[in-house]
Amino acid sequence: MTAPAPQPPAPVLSEGRDEAPTRTARAAQSARPAPEPLSLRRWVLDLAAVAALLLIPIIGFWPTFDGPRYLVAGLGGLALGMGIAVLGRVFRWGVLVIAAATIAAYFLFGGALALPATTVAGVVPTVQTLGLLALGSVMSFKQLLTTIAPVAADDGHMVVPFLLALVAAVLTTSLTLRLRSAGWALIPAGAFLAAEIALGTSQPFAPVVQGVVFGLVAVVWLALRQAWLPQAAAVSVGEAGPSHGAGVRRVLMGAGVVTLAGVVGVATSAFAAPQSPRYVLRDVVIPPFDIREYASPLQSYRAYVRDHSDDTLFTVSGLPKDARVRLATMDEYNGMVYNVSDKGAGSSGAFSQARTNMSAEAKGVEATVRVEIGDLESVWMPDAGAVRSITFDGDHADDLRRTAHYNESTDTGVVTAGLGKGDAYTLDSVIPEVPSDEQLAKQKFAPVSLPKQQGVPKDLADVASTAVAEASTPIEQVRALQQFLSEDGFFSHGLEGQPLSRAGHGAERISTLLGSQQMVGDDEQYATAMALMARELGIPARVVMGFYPDEDQAGGAVFEANGDNLHAWVEVAFDKAGWVPFDPTPPEDQVPSDQTTKPKADPKPQVLQPPPPPQEPVDLPPTVADDRGSEDENGFDLGLLWMIVSIGVGALGVLAVLLAPFIVIGVLKAARRRKRRQAERAADRISGGWDELVDRASDLGAPVRPGATRQEDAGVLTAAFAEPRVGTLAHRADVEVFGPTEPTPADIDAFWAEVDALVGGMGRSRSFWRRLRARLSIRTLLEGTRFALPPRSTADARRAPERTDPPAQENE
Repeated sequence: MTAPAPQPPAPVLSEGRDEAPTRTARAAQSARPAPEPLSLRRWVLDLAAVAALLLIPIIGFWPTFDGPRYLVAGLGGLALGMGIAVLGRVFRWGVLVIAAATIAAYFLFGGALALPATTVAGVVPTVQTLGLLALGSVMSFKQLLTTIAPVAADDGHMVVPFLLALVAAVLTTSLTLRLRSAGWALIPAGAFLAAEIALGTSQPFAPVVQGVVFGLVAVVWLALRQAWLPQAAAVSVGEAGPSHGAGVRRVLMGAGVVTLAGVVGVATSAFAAPQSPRYVLRDVVIPPFDIREYASPLQSYRAYVRDHSDDTLFTVSGLPKDARVRLATMDEYNGMVYNVSDKGAGSSGAFSQARTNMSAEAKGVEATVRVEIGDLESVWMPDAGAVRSITFDGDHADDLRRTAHYNESTDTGVVTAGLGKGDAYTLDSVIPEVPSDEQLAKQKFAPVSLPKQQGVPKDLADVASTAVAEASTPIEQVRALQQFLSEDGFFSHGLEGQPLSRAGHGAERISTLLGSQQMVGDDEQYATAMALMARELGIPARVVMGFYPDEDQAGGAVFEANGDNLHAWVEVAFDKAGWVPFDPTPPEDQVPSDQTTKPKADPKPQVLQPPPPPQEPVDLPPTVADDRGSEDENGFDLGLLWMIVSIGVGALGVLAVLLAPFIVIGVLKAARRRKRRQAERAADRISGGWDELVDRASDLGAPVRPGATRQEDAGVLTAAFAEPRVGTLAHRADVEVFGPTEPTPADIDAFWAEVDALVGGMGRSRSFWRRLRARLSIRTLLEGTRFALPPRSTADARRAPERTDPPAQENE
């Protein structure tokens, strides 16, 4: 076989067919070609693969939401996005039209799919719907990350899977149907999967299976696409093309290998994979909340009674009869203070951020309770029953919502931003029914895990055992402890005009209470004493501080909480009944007969000789200690600022690394152009202009050769870009360089203007990805060095025909 003659240049092949090497045919190629129709099998394959790839991250959101309702938004966004991309392929929509269609679909269908509660009949969007969708396109991601998972679908969080699925489906399907190489479509699909992981939880939904299925679908899809590509029409004589059966066998063998690897990986990961934690954005955005940073509210009991006896701390509307308003629940004692514990899940310190799907298993009477804050200044949030959702309003509603935390085990709320006058919120709660003693007669104590008590007076167990000596059932034991304190004790706050009663609930104060001839105290001491005695007997008990109205005011429309109706009581856990309240405090009219409380005449030795505790200021009523925590909360958090700055610097660093090749190569090429444009001799400026044209054409893939004449280069460029003006410009360059006179500045400017026009036309005749490769090409920068790349051949141009932007689709 003889080699082809070097001239004229060989025609470029397109879609496996020879093009006529005429100027008219080449000019026709510069226009945007109509995409050829895809075969039915390609439609089915591509759309099925895209749907399978995007279904993986949609299902991966399952642990983030509290139920399957989010799938309506995710699958709806997937269907809309794929539909827009298919219409764009059929009707040849441009980028702007597709973007406009995507935005329109987001606002038209986003209400029905992601915010159905704000629409008319669940379908027609309202002004509120459009406003929430516009705001949700940015704020929904922040709200999702700042809400403890699983989040509720009713809070607008479904905008996130809907928007991500819609955008990912449009991009993935469009790239799949428009590009010859389907590998580019994996970029938005992989980005969707990465976003789902980052926005999800640290307990993912089958992460190994997600990765294996995603990789398996991608590999099989790309293999089938490659096998179905049309073979080139021009082949060497005597060279047989690959058979269809061989291609299918290769695809099946590759898919089998990937499947086997995936099965082995899933099987072994359950045994060999280390149990390491998974870090997501939610763990960074929501810092750990430590309730122990705030003082126990029980320390401030006497201060509330003394300083706010007639002040309205807050008002409650809609409180059912016999319901109580809880301020805090405490289950850990250290000898000085009854406080919330930090023993993990189920303890009084296990708080999580408030949301709208709390207390899902609570049973009782549903109630809507409205709380309006008055003189109360505290981080502890008054609530009633088991709270399911909290809705804040007022000037600080957003700050309160973001900093509200709730403990479903103790029904206690905390707002770290601090509650103040003018704040208000509405609670959707479930008020549990208090069982009677008859209902608890056969119930055992619930197996509750509570922190171990420390610093308890040694005599307390003997006193408790004596009090319950005649009780036989669990409820009788609890009632015996309650009656021992409420019937034998006396009530006094120790205020002016009242019998002496010291504040505090440390070990020394409780020992004095139980060891005196007359027990005198208030809710703070009696509730602590009963809880400690119960715990010494193995009874699960905890202390609650809160408010409830007097009997003659119970069931009123509005309850005004103040220091006079502040109480502390004990809750005991019974099997099948939950935590049941008990009041061990004597009635307020049960006062001692004199002002002096003397020790009992014949106490037990261990009662009279408790170990002396360390000196502590338990005699003085403490101030409202929890306000100190709110001062720290309002301080400037340098750690958070440093974290934000670090993330920003890191992101800029990664961006700089990614853009570095573009910047360096762009600077070098710009310097080369400036040197040519500003050469000392006028003729060199003309030669530099021609060199600039040839180098830009070479970067775009033209097979120019080093050392060729301008006329030879013009022939190659004319064939490669169907641009007849190149020959005219080459002749003009020869005349200007070799002519009898030097070119004038006007001639130089006109020549360079013509060069720039030709370069722009050559770029427009190539696809976006080819232009991007040209910007990153270093071929012309390396010419003349030891690292110079070998010249392109005409055969290379045949094997990789260029296409316009967007590229025409091959015929199946």
